[in-house]
Amino acid sequence: MGTTGEKAELRRPRYAVGLMSGTSVDGIDAAVVEINGNQEEPPGVRLVAFENSPYPAGVREDIFALFDPCNATVDRVGKMNVLLGELYAEAALSVIGKAGLSAEDVSVIGSHGQTIYHAPSMEPYHGRNVHYTVQIGEGAVIAARTGIPCVSDFRPADMAVGGQGAPLVPFTEYLLYREEHRTLLLQNIGGIGNMTVIPAGCSPGKVYAFDTGPGNMIIDGVVERLYPGQLTMDIGGAIARAGTADPRLLGRLQQEAYYSQPLPKSTGRELFGSSYIDKLLHDAEALGMQAEDIVATVTMLTAWSIGDAYRRYVMAGHPADAMIVGGGGSYNPVLMEWIRKEMAKAGVQVLTQEAIGHNSDAKEAVAVAVLADYAITNRPNNLPHVTGASRPVVMGKISF
Repeated sequence: MGTTGEKAELRRPRYAVGLMSGTSVDGIDAAVVEINGNQEEPPGVRLVAFENSPYPAGVREDIFALFDPCNATVDRVGKMNVLLGELYAEAALSVIGKAGLSAEDVSVIGSHGQTIYHAPSMEPYHGRNVHYTVQIGEGAVIAARTGIPCVSDFRPADMAVGGQGAPLVPFTEYLLYREEHRTLLLQNIGGIGNMTVIPAGCSPGKVYAFDTGPGNMIIDGVVERLYPGQLTMDIGGAIARAGTADPRLLGRLQQEAYYSQPLPKSTGRELFGSSYIDKLLHDAEALGMQAEDIVATVTMLTAWSIGDAYRRYVMAGHPADAMIVGGGGSYNPVLMEWIRKEMAKAGVQVLTQEAIGHNSDAKEAVAVAVLADYAITNRPNNLPHVTGASRPVVMGKISF
């Protein structure tokens, strides 16, 4: 427990920066938040400023290369770890300036880092059962360049006590979104889709969350392959709208074992990455499908996987009143239309973060800032029931 002095310090408004780079590798999301509150009450959190800094094309290509373990040699990982630290530090200082603040005003930076490999399931190795995860973006560099303590590498502490180290955001979603009389679903659609279930009036131990499957990852990957050098995503869902989802390919994709795995569970590019897309496009070619129909089919897959996850894991125990959707996928009107149709079957209203006065782009960066605020004051910031951890822990490594 903190001292009286620490509690008094926590009552004063303080500023934190959150840095996030997701599985889509679009760039660095940076948020400055004002936090109020002490250890005995949920924090009040206000977004002060937000920026996205796209990765230079060459850096993005080199990050993607590291997703293949054959390319992720120790020298390449080491160089990118330091380079990302430099880029994250620049993003932090930029958004601090945008907020009209100086580095001296900020108490902590939280950096999620760039995930290059996530293996949450235990596997035998030299007589032990191990699981592991790799996020890069050196926190010591961020701290050195900004002069602000940096909390990074959040996942391993949860995994050390048996958790999957994911998802992380539900901890802050409980603090910021919980309602007394409505059961809410928080659906994020980044590269991977993840759902947080917040039952009405619940305690932290009743929150649960899991990855629903692919979010934008397969859609983006297919578009990049089908329209090389032209597009990296289906802007506005235009390609999907021009096509028709093919039930033959969709049916095959729906057989993926991940969708029926028991909770807790998380996934990533290791399952739904390049080799998955290779097979998908091979099957589509064998079926004689047109490009727009392939994009429509994988867009429908994401919408279906979200509805299927709700029906399979949530509906019986916690019928929801509303789903609030954030992440890049929330800007795809065709995907959102199809998600609304999926959830309407179960009587669930679908809203976006913007519809309730929040910023969808900033949501995960805000969450990382709050996680760092907890870590820097030695307060547990995981939800064991969500990740499968045996107990609460303080996640994050601190670079002073």
